[in-house]
Amino acid sequence: MVITSSLTNFGRYCLFMRRVFTVPDKWKVFFNRTIFEINKLGVDSIPLVMVISIFIGAVIAIQMQLNISSPLIPAYSVGLATRDIVLLEFSNSILCLILAGKVGSNIASEIGTMRVTEQIDALEIMGVNSCNFLVLPKVVGFVFFMPVLVAFCIATSLFGGFFVAVFTDIITVSRYVYGLQALFQEWYVWYGFIKSIFFAFVIASVSSFFGYYVKGGALEVGKASTNAVVSSSILILLLDVVLTKLLLQ
Repeated sequence: MVITSSLTNFGRYCLFMRRVFTVPDKWKVFFNRTIFEINKLGVDSIPLVMVISIFIGAVIAIQMQLNISSPLIPAYSVGLATRDIVLLEFSNSILCLILAGKVGSNIASEIGTMRVTEQIDALEIMGVNSCNFLVLPKVVGFVFFMPVLVAFCIATSLFGGFFVAVFTDIITVSRYVYGLQALFQEWYVWYGFIKSIFFAFVIASVSSFFGYYVKGGALEVGKASTNAVVSSSILILLLDVVLTKLLLQ
């Protein structure tokens, strides 16, 4: 039963995305809506990303220092480990899991509310492709802006560890900075950007799908938002395994 339901939803999702990725009727309207979605989904998420990142960076630096204090391990390993943890996982996978809750629920509840208030039906009656009109700007805008959020996350996370070095005696600033520079691999940065683009697409498209097919009233909108966040999170974790194997082998 669960497998049948999952396959049915996957088929509906594929047909839904086929309607989404069509040529917009009016490019000017599409670009204006895309800019609006970039501001709403992306720019408005920057404060949350920065606050979370700076504390996580600080916690990673503290825990690494407390758990690898050994004469056999170089002192700069704290900065190196903090940098690699942020680049490889936190700035893309964990960040997108967090954004799935904020952005995903926002998208699902917005489109779901439009469905139950019959605004989507009105668009269809006017001959507008509602999937393309409502969803494509959200997908394009969020995917386009996601690397910017990743860049903010990386910078503020590393600054969080830096503040620990400056304001505590856990590790010296020079050793932390040297660790950030030691054995740096540029591919790790691109690896994080590539993964985040896939995750952003999952968040925007899956949340739109659950919101678009809401049936009922306000209670169903809430359930759709919950299902969107859960499904997006599971798909992000599955994609994380696949992309890690493909990009780091």
